[in-house]
Amino acid sequence: MNIAVLGAQWGDEGKGKIVDLLTPNFSIVARYQGGHNAGHTVYVNRRKFVLRLLPSGILHDGITCVIGNGVVVDPQALFAEIDELKKAGIAIGDRLVISDKAHLILPYHRELDLLSEARRGERKIGTTSRGIGPAYEDKIARRGVRVGDLANTGSLAEAVRHNVDARNRIIAESKMDAEQVLADLAAFWKRMGPWVTDVSLFLARARAARRSIMFEGAQGTLLDIDHGTYPYVTSSNATTGGVCTGLGIPPRAIDGVIGVAKAYTTRVGEGPLPTELTGEIGNRLRESGQEFGAVTGRPRRCGWYDAVAVRYAVRVNGLDALALTKLDVLDGMRELQICTSYRCNGATLTEFPGEIAQLAACEPVYESVPGWTSPTAGVRRFADLPRDAQRYIARLEELTGVPAAILSTGSGREDTIIREDSVASRWGLELITA
Repeated sequence: MNIAVLGAQWGDEGKGKIVDLLTPNFSIVARYQGGHNAGHTVYVNRRKFVLRLLPSGILHDGITCVIGNGVVVDPQALFAEIDELKKAGIAIGDRLVISDKAHLILPYHRELDLLSEARRGERKIGTTSRGIGPAYEDKIARRGVRVGDLANTGSLAEAVRHNVDARNRIIAESKMDAEQVLADLAAFWKRMGPWVTDVSLFLARARAARRSIMFEGAQGTLLDIDHGTYPYVTSSNATTGGVCTGLGIPPRAIDGVIGVAKAYTTRVGEGPLPTELTGEIGNRLRESGQEFGAVTGRPRRCGWYDAVAVRYAVRVNGLDALALTKLDVLDGMRELQICTSYRCNGATLTEFPGEIAQLAACEPVYESVPGWTSPTAGVRRFADLPRDAQRYIARLEELTGVPAAILSTGSGREDTIIREDSVASRWGLELITA
Protein backbone atom coordinates (compact mmCIF):
# COMPACT_ATOMS: atom_id res chain seq x y z
CA MET A 1 0.00 0.00 0.00
CA ASN A 2 1.12 3.54 -0.82
CA ILE A 3 -0.64 6.04 1.44
CA ALA A 4 -0.75 9.85 1.45
CA VAL A 5 -0.91 11.63 4.81
CA LEU A 6 -1.84 15.31 4.65
CA GLY A 7 -3.44 18.13 6.61
CA ALA A 8 -7.23 18.50 6.61
CA GLN A 9 -7.35 21.95 8.25
CA TRP A 10 -5.09 25.04 8.27
CA GLY A 11 -1.88 23.15 9.02
CA ASP A 12 -0.33 22.24 12.39
CA GLU A 13 -2.69 19.27 12.69
CA GLY A 14 -0.08 16.83 14.00
CA LYS A 15 1.02 15.30 10.70
CA GLY A 16 4.56 14.83 11.99
CA LYS A 17 3.46 12.48 14.76
CA ILE A 18 1.14 10.49 12.49
CA VAL A 19 3.78 10.07 9.77
CA ASP A 20 6.42 9.14 12.34
CA LEU A 21 4.32 6.48 14.06
CA LEU A 22 3.17 4.95 10.75
CA THR A 23 6.66 4.96 9.19
CA PRO A 24 7.63 1.40 10.28
CA ASN A 25 4.84 0.15 7.99
CA PHE A 26 6.62 1.61 4.95
CA SER A 27 9.94 1.47 3.15
CA ILE A 28 9.99 5.07 1.87
CA VAL A 29 8.61 8.39 3.16
CA ALA A 30 8.37 11.06 0.45
CA ARG A 31 7.73 14.76 1.05
CA TYR A 32 6.03 16.41 -1.93
CA GLN A 33 5.67 20.17 -1.29
CA GLY A 34 6.44 23.15 0.94
CA GLY A 35 9.71 24.25 2.45
CA HIS A 36 11.28 24.79 5.85
CA ASN A 37 8.31 26.96 6.82
CA ALA A 38 6.57 23.73 7.83
CA GLY A 39 7.57 22.38 11.24
CA HIS A 40 6.61 18.80 12.07
CA THR A 41 7.05 18.10 15.78
CA VAL A 42 7.74 14.53 16.85
CA TYR A 43 8.33 13.19 20.38
CA VAL A 44 10.42 10.05 20.75
CA ASN A 45 11.09 8.73 24.24
CA ARG A 46 10.12 12.18 25.55
CA ARG A 47 12.68 13.87 23.31
CA LYS A 48 11.33 16.59 21.05
CA PHE A 49 12.35 16.77 17.38
CA VAL A 50 11.23 19.54 15.03
CA LEU A 51 11.60 18.52 11.38
CA ARG A 52 11.31 21.27 8.78
CA LEU A 53 12.55 19.87 5.47
CA LEU A 54 13.38 16.25 6.19
CA PRO A 55 10.43 13.84 6.05
CA SER A 56 9.20 12.73 9.47
CA GLY A 57 10.27 9.16 8.73
CA ILE A 58 13.92 10.13 9.12
CA LEU A 59 13.89 9.23 12.83
CA HIS A 60 13.57 5.52 11.96
CA ASP A 61 16.58 3.43 10.94
CA GLY A 62 16.47 1.87 7.50
CA ILE A 63 13.81 4.20 6.09
CA THR A 64 14.58 6.06 2.86
CA CYS A 65 13.37 9.67 2.92
CA VAL A 66 12.66 11.62 -0.25
CA ILE A 67 12.49 15.36 -0.87
CA GLY A 68 10.49 15.81 -4.07
CA ASN A 69 10.62 18.38 -6.84
CA GLY A 70 7.58 20.14 -5.36
CA VAL A 71 9.63 21.13 -2.31
CA VAL A 72 11.72 24.32 -2.24
CA VAL A 73 15.04 23.66 -0.52
CA ASP A 74 17.14 26.08 1.49
CA PRO A 75 20.53 24.30 1.65
CA GLN A 76 21.55 26.11 4.83
CA ALA A 77 18.35 25.06 6.57
CA LEU A 78 18.70 21.50 5.29
CA PHE A 79 22.25 21.08 6.53
CA ALA A 80 21.41 22.70 9.87
CA GLU A 81 18.62 20.17 10.34
CA ILE A 82 20.85 17.26 9.35
CA ASP A 83 23.55 18.44 11.76
CA GLU A 84 21.00 18.79 14.60
CA LEU A 85 19.93 15.20 14.08
CA LYS A 86 23.54 14.02 13.94
CA LYS A 87 24.17 15.60 17.36
CA ALA A 88 21.12 13.72 18.61
CA GLY A 89 22.61 10.44 17.38
CA ILE A 90 20.52 10.11 14.21
CA ALA A 91 22.66 9.56 11.12
CA ILE A 92 21.28 10.32 7.66
CA GLY A 93 23.89 8.39 5.68
CA ASP A 94 22.52 7.26 2.33
CA ARG A 95 18.88 7.30 3.51
CA LEU A 96 18.14 10.70 1.92
CA VAL A 97 17.11 11.28 -1.70
CA ILE A 98 16.68 14.81 -3.12
CA SER A 99 15.07 15.61 -6.44
CA ASP A 100 17.33 17.23 -9.01
CA LYS A 101 14.26 19.26 -10.05
CA ALA A 102 13.58 20.78 -6.62
CA HIS A 103 14.03 24.56 -6.60
CA LEU A 104 16.48 26.27 -4.28
CA ILE A 105 15.82 29.05 -1.80
CA LEU A 106 18.70 31.53 -2.15
CA PRO A 107 19.63 34.49 0.10
CA TYR A 108 17.85 37.04 -2.09
CA HIS A 109 14.59 35.10 -1.68
CA ARG A 110 14.68 35.72 2.07
CA GLU A 111 15.30 39.43 1.55
CA LEU A 112 12.45 39.69 -0.94
CA ASP A 113 10.09 37.84 1.41
CA LEU A 114 10.75 40.30 4.22
CA LEU A 115 10.36 43.26 1.87
CA SER A 116 7.12 41.95 0.34
CA GLU A 117 5.49 41.33 3.73
CA ALA A 118 6.54 44.78 5.01
CA ARG A 119 5.07 46.48 1.95
CA ARG A 120 1.71 44.75 2.37
CA GLY A 121 1.01 46.63 5.59
CA GLU A 122 -2.47 45.77 6.83
CA ARG A 123 -2.88 43.28 3.94
CA LYS A 124 0.01 41.13 5.15
CA ILE A 125 -0.32 37.39 4.65
CA GLY A 126 1.52 36.33 7.80
CA THR A 127 4.33 34.39 6.09
CA THR A 128 7.30 32.94 7.94
CA SER A 129 9.62 35.19 5.85
CA ARG A 130 11.91 32.29 4.98
CA GLY A 131 11.93 32.91 1.23
CA ILE A 132 9.37 30.25 0.38
CA GLY A 133 7.01 32.46 -1.65
CA PRO A 134 9.71 34.24 -3.70
CA ALA A 135 11.35 30.89 -4.52
CA TYR A 136 8.05 29.56 -5.86
CA GLU A 137 7.55 32.86 -7.73
CA ASP A 138 10.90 32.38 -9.47
CA LYS A 139 9.92 28.80 -10.28
CA ILE A 140 6.71 29.87 -11.99
CA ALA A 141 8.45 32.81 -13.70
CA ARG A 142 11.06 30.35 -15.08
CA ARG A 143 14.03 32.09 -13.55
CA GLY A 144 14.54 29.73 -10.61
CA VAL A 145 17.63 27.70 -9.77
CA ARG A 146 17.09 23.96 -9.32
CA VAL A 147 19.17 21.54 -7.30
CA GLY A 148 20.46 19.83 -10.44
CA ASP A 149 21.68 23.17 -11.82
CA LEU A 150 24.44 23.18 -9.20
CA ALA A 151 26.30 20.57 -11.26
CA ASN A 152 26.50 22.94 -14.26
CA THR A 153 28.70 25.82 -13.11
CA GLY A 154 28.53 27.76 -16.37
CA SER A 155 24.78 28.22 -16.69
CA LEU A 156 24.46 28.43 -12.90
CA ALA A 157 26.81 31.42 -12.72
CA GLU A 158 24.88 33.26 -15.43
CA ALA A 159 21.53 32.68 -13.72
CA VAL A 160 22.73 33.64 -10.25
CA ARG A 161 24.50 36.81 -11.41
CA HIS A 162 21.39 37.89 -13.31
CA ASN A 163 19.08 37.20 -10.35
CA VAL A 164 21.30 38.86 -7.76
CA ASP A 165 21.72 41.94 -9.93
CA ALA A 166 17.93 42.18 -10.41
CA ARG A 167 17.28 41.83 -6.67
CA ASN A 168 19.92 44.41 -5.79
CA ARG A 169 18.05 46.87 -7.98
CA ILE A 170 14.74 46.05 -6.26
CA ILE A 171 16.15 46.25 -2.75
CA ALA A 172 18.08 49.51 -2.73
CA GLU A 173 19.93 48.82 0.51
CA SER A 174 20.99 45.34 -0.62
CA LYS A 175 24.64 44.82 -1.57
CA MET A 176 24.47 41.09 -2.13
CA ASP A 177 27.53 39.66 -3.84
CA ALA A 178 26.74 37.14 -6.59
CA GLU A 179 30.24 35.66 -6.39
CA GLN A 180 29.77 34.87 -2.71
CA VAL A 181 26.41 33.23 -3.47
CA LEU A 182 28.10 31.09 -6.15
CA ALA A 183 30.90 30.11 -3.78
CA ASP A 184 28.34 29.05 -1.18
CA LEU A 185 26.43 27.03 -3.78
CA ALA A 186 29.60 25.22 -4.80
CA ALA A 187 30.11 24.17 -1.19
CA PHE A 188 26.46 23.16 -0.89
CA TRP A 189 26.70 20.97 -4.00
CA LYS A 190 29.78 19.20 -2.69
CA ARG A 191 27.79 18.06 0.32
CA MET A 192 24.38 17.65 -1.29
CA GLY A 193 25.40 16.04 -4.57
CA PRO A 194 25.50 12.39 -3.42
CA TRP A 195 21.83 12.58 -2.40
CA VAL A 196 20.56 14.11 -5.66
CA THR A 197 18.74 12.03 -8.28
CA ASP A 198 15.69 11.84 -10.52
CA VAL A 199 13.03 11.23 -7.85
CA SER A 200 10.30 10.31 -10.33
CA LEU A 201 12.47 7.50 -11.68
CA PHE A 202 13.57 6.48 -8.19
CA LEU A 203 9.96 6.11 -7.04
CA ALA A 204 8.93 4.30 -10.23
CA ARG A 205 11.66 1.73 -9.61
CA ALA A 206 10.68 1.49 -5.96
CA ARG A 207 7.08 0.78 -6.91
CA ALA A 208 8.22 -1.85 -9.42
CA ALA A 209 10.18 -3.48 -6.61
CA ARG A 210 7.01 -3.37 -4.45
CA ARG A 211 8.51 -1.05 -1.88
CA SER A 212 5.71 0.65 0.09
CA ILE A 213 5.65 4.45 0.12
CA MET A 214 4.09 7.03 2.42
CA PHE A 215 3.58 10.46 0.84
CA GLU A 216 3.95 13.23 3.42
CA GLY A 217 2.25 16.61 3.05
CA ALA A 218 3.13 19.88 4.73
CA GLN A 219 0.82 22.73 5.77
CA GLY A 220 -2.87 21.85 5.22
CA THR A 221 -5.72 21.72 2.72
CA LEU A 222 -7.01 25.19 3.61
CA LEU A 223 -3.54 26.64 2.96
CA ASP A 224 -3.33 25.12 -0.54
CA ILE A 225 -2.45 27.74 -3.18
CA ASP A 226 -5.44 26.73 -5.35
CA HIS A 227 -7.96 25.29 -2.92
CA GLY A 228 -7.18 27.16 0.29
CA THR A 229 -8.38 30.47 1.70
CA TYR A 230 -6.59 32.53 -0.95
CA PRO A 231 -4.68 34.84 -0.64
CA TYR A 232 -3.96 33.73 2.94
CA VAL A 233 -2.33 30.52 1.78
CA THR A 234 1.05 28.91 1.23
CA SER A 235 2.73 28.86 -2.19
CA SER A 236 2.31 25.18 -3.06
CA ASN A 237 -0.31 22.47 -3.43
CA ALA A 238 -0.78 20.81 -0.05
CA THR A 239 -3.71 18.72 -1.30
CA THR A 240 -3.60 15.24 -2.82
CA GLY A 241 -2.97 16.57 -6.32
CA GLY A 242 0.36 17.91 -5.10
CA VAL A 243 1.55 14.34 -4.49
CA CYS A 244 1.58 13.63 -8.22
CA THR A 245 3.07 16.91 -9.40
CA GLY A 246 5.48 17.20 -6.48
CA LEU A 247 7.01 13.73 -6.89
CA GLY A 248 6.41 12.79 -10.52
CA ILE A 249 4.14 9.84 -9.83
CA PRO A 250 0.82 8.85 -11.47
CA PRO A 251 -2.49 9.15 -9.53
CA ARG A 252 -2.88 5.38 -9.50
CA ALA A 253 0.24 5.15 -7.33
CA ILE A 254 -1.81 6.51 -4.40
CA ASP A 255 -3.78 3.66 -2.81
CA GLY A 256 -5.30 5.64 0.06
CA VAL A 257 -5.39 9.07 1.70
CA ILE A 258 -5.46 9.90 5.40
CA GLY A 259 -6.34 13.44 6.45
CA VAL A 260 -4.99 14.66 9.77
CA ALA A 261 -7.27 16.94 11.80
CA LYS A 262 -7.21 18.23 15.35
CA ALA A 263 -10.21 17.63 17.61
CA TYR A 264 -10.59 21.41 17.47
CA THR A 265 -9.32 24.03 15.00
CA THR A 266 -6.20 26.20 14.84
CA ARG A 267 -4.63 28.61 12.41
CA VAL A 268 -1.39 30.63 12.28
CA GLY A 269 -1.19 33.95 10.48
CA GLU A 270 -3.83 36.08 8.84
CA GLY A 271 -7.12 35.16 7.16
CA PRO A 272 -10.63 34.14 8.21
CA LEU A 273 -11.15 31.50 10.90
CA PRO A 274 -14.94 31.13 11.37
CA THR A 275 -14.83 29.27 14.71
CA GLU A 276 -12.10 31.41 16.30
CA LEU A 277 -12.34 31.83 20.07
CA THR A 278 -10.70 34.96 21.46
CA GLY A 279 -11.66 34.65 25.12
CA GLU A 280 -11.06 32.26 27.99
CA ILE A 281 -11.81 29.07 26.08
CA GLY A 282 -9.50 30.05 23.21
CA ASN A 283 -6.71 30.76 25.68
CA ARG A 284 -7.35 27.45 27.42
CA LEU A 285 -7.06 25.52 24.16
CA ARG A 286 -3.86 27.40 23.26
CA GLU A 287 -2.18 26.77 26.61
CA SER A 288 -3.36 23.18 27.06
CA GLY A 289 -2.56 22.27 23.46
CA GLN A 290 0.76 24.16 23.44
CA GLU A 291 -0.44 25.93 20.33
CA PHE A 292 2.67 27.82 19.32
CA GLY A 293 4.31 27.49 15.92
CA ALA A 294 7.06 24.85 15.77
CA VAL A 295 9.09 27.03 13.37
CA THR A 296 8.19 30.61 14.35
CA GLY A 297 6.93 30.25 17.92
CA ARG A 298 3.90 32.36 17.00
CA PRO A 299 0.74 31.68 19.04
CA ARG A 300 -1.91 29.87 17.05
CA ARG A 301 -5.46 31.10 16.81
CA CYS A 302 -7.80 28.49 18.29
CA GLY A 303 -11.46 27.60 17.79
CA TRP A 304 -14.03 24.85 17.94
CA TYR A 305 -14.00 21.98 15.44
CA ASP A 306 -15.19 23.18 12.04
CA ALA A 307 -16.95 20.28 10.31
CA VAL A 308 -17.71 22.43 7.25
CA ALA A 309 -14.01 22.99 6.62
CA VAL A 310 -13.08 19.35 7.19
CA ARG A 311 -15.91 18.15 4.91
CA TYR A 312 -14.38 20.35 2.23
CA ALA A 313 -10.97 18.73 2.82
CA VAL A 314 -12.59 15.28 2.53
CA ARG A 315 -14.04 16.20 -0.86
CA VAL A 316 -10.99 17.94 -2.31
CA ASN A 317 -8.56 15.23 -1.26
CA GLY A 318 -10.73 12.13 -1.54
CA LEU A 319 -9.97 11.25 2.07
CA ASP A 320 -10.52 7.65 3.10
CA ALA A 321 -10.14 8.34 6.81
CA LEU A 322 -9.15 10.89 9.41
CA ALA A 323 -6.39 10.78 11.98
CA LEU A 324 -7.88 12.82 14.83
CA THR A 325 -5.23 14.42 17.04
CA LYS A 326 -5.08 16.24 20.38
CA LEU A 327 -8.26 14.70 21.73
CA ASP A 328 -6.71 14.96 25.19
CA VAL A 329 -6.63 18.78 24.96
CA LEU A 330 -10.43 18.72 25.38
CA ASP A 331 -10.22 16.77 28.65
CA GLY A 332 -12.05 18.46 31.49
CA MET A 333 -14.35 20.57 29.32
CA ARG A 334 -17.96 19.89 30.28
CA GLU A 335 -19.46 21.23 27.06
CA LEU A 336 -18.12 21.33 23.51
CA GLN A 337 -19.31 23.04 20.35
CA ILE A 338 -19.12 21.68 16.81
CA CYS A 339 -19.58 23.96 13.81
CA THR A 340 -22.05 22.19 11.50
CA SER A 341 -22.78 25.01 9.03
CA TYR A 342 -22.28 28.74 8.46
CA ARG A 343 -24.73 31.61 8.42
CA CYS A 344 -23.90 34.31 5.89
CA ASN A 345 -26.08 37.28 4.92
CA GLY A 346 -29.19 35.50 6.12
CA ALA A 347 -28.45 32.25 4.30
CA THR A 348 -27.26 28.92 5.74
CA LEU A 349 -24.19 27.43 4.08
CA THR A 350 -23.31 23.77 4.46
CA GLU A 351 -20.46 23.91 1.93
CA PHE A 352 -17.17 25.76 2.41
CA PRO A 353 -17.23 29.02 0.40
CA GLY A 354 -14.48 29.63 -2.11
CA GLU A 355 -14.59 33.43 -1.96
CA ILE A 356 -12.57 34.94 0.87
CA ALA A 357 -14.92 37.88 1.53
CA GLN A 358 -17.85 35.51 1.88
CA LEU A 359 -15.91 33.28 4.28
CA ALA A 360 -14.94 36.33 6.34
CA ALA A 361 -18.64 37.25 6.64
CA CYS A 362 -19.65 33.75 7.81
CA GLU A 363 -20.75 33.05 11.35
CA PRO A 364 -20.56 29.48 12.67
CA VAL A 365 -23.72 27.56 13.47
CA TYR A 366 -22.93 25.38 16.46
CA GLU A 367 -24.21 22.12 17.84
CA SER A 368 -23.60 21.68 21.54
CA VAL A 369 -22.43 18.28 22.80
CA PRO A 370 -21.37 17.01 26.23
CA GLY A 371 -17.69 17.06 27.10
CA TRP A 372 -15.97 14.68 29.50
CA THR A 373 -14.20 15.00 32.83
CA SER A 374 -12.29 11.72 32.97
CA PRO A 375 -9.05 11.83 30.97
CA THR A 376 -8.38 10.60 27.47
CA ALA A 377 -4.68 11.42 27.82
CA GLY A 378 -2.58 8.33 27.20
CA VAL A 379 -5.56 6.05 26.49
CA ARG A 380 -4.60 3.37 23.97
CA ARG A 381 -7.85 1.49 23.40
CA PHE A 382 -10.98 3.03 21.94
CA ALA A 383 -13.16 1.16 24.42
CA ASP A 384 -11.28 2.80 27.30
CA LEU A 385 -12.12 6.34 26.18
CA PRO A 386 -14.82 8.17 28.16
CA ARG A 387 -18.25 7.44 26.70
CA ASP A 388 -18.84 11.10 25.81
CA ALA A 389 -15.47 11.24 24.04
CA GLN A 390 -16.57 8.24 21.96
CA ARG A 391 -19.84 10.03 21.15
CA TYR A 392 -17.95 13.19 20.19
CA ILE A 393 -15.78 11.23 17.75
CA ALA A 394 -18.83 9.50 16.30
CA ARG A 395 -20.53 12.85 15.71
CA LEU A 396 -17.45 14.23 13.95
CA GLU A 397 -17.45 11.15 11.73
CA GLU A 398 -21.12 11.70 10.85
CA LEU A 399 -20.57 15.36 10.01
CA THR A 400 -17.41 14.89 7.94
CA GLY A 401 -18.47 11.69 6.20
CA VAL A 402 -15.34 9.62 6.88
CA PRO A 403 -14.22 7.47 9.82
CA ALA A 404 -11.66 8.54 12.38
CA ALA A 405 -9.37 5.54 11.95
CA ILE A 406 -6.50 6.87 14.07
CA LEU A 407 -6.81 8.77 17.35
CA SER A 408 -4.00 10.60 19.14
CA THR A 409 -4.31 11.00 22.90
CA GLY A 410 -0.91 12.52 23.65
CA SER A 411 2.39 13.56 22.16
CA GLY A 412 4.18 10.21 22.42
CA ARG A 413 4.16 7.55 19.72
CA GLU A 414 2.49 5.13 22.10
CA ASP A 415 -0.34 7.56 22.90
CA THR A 416 -2.24 6.50 19.81
CA ILE A 417 -5.19 4.31 18.89
CA ILE A 418 -5.45 2.59 15.51
CA ARG A 419 -9.02 1.43 15.60
CA GLU A 420 -9.81 -2.20 14.90
CA ASP A 421 -11.85 -2.81 11.74
CA SER A 422 -10.97 0.67 10.47
CA VAL A 423 -9.61 1.33 7.00
CA ALA A 424 -6.15 1.86 8.54
CA SER A 425 -6.32 -1.58 10.13
CA ARG A 426 -7.54 -3.13 6.86
CA TRP A 427 -4.60 -1.52 5.08
CA GLY A 428 -2.37 -3.44 7.51
CA LEU A 429 -1.15 -0.35 9.37
CA GLU A 430 0.09 -1.17 12.83
CA LEU A 431 1.30 0.91 15.75
CA ILE A 432 4.98 0.04 16.21
CA THR A 433 6.47 2.19 18.96
CA ALA A 434 9.95 0.68 19.32
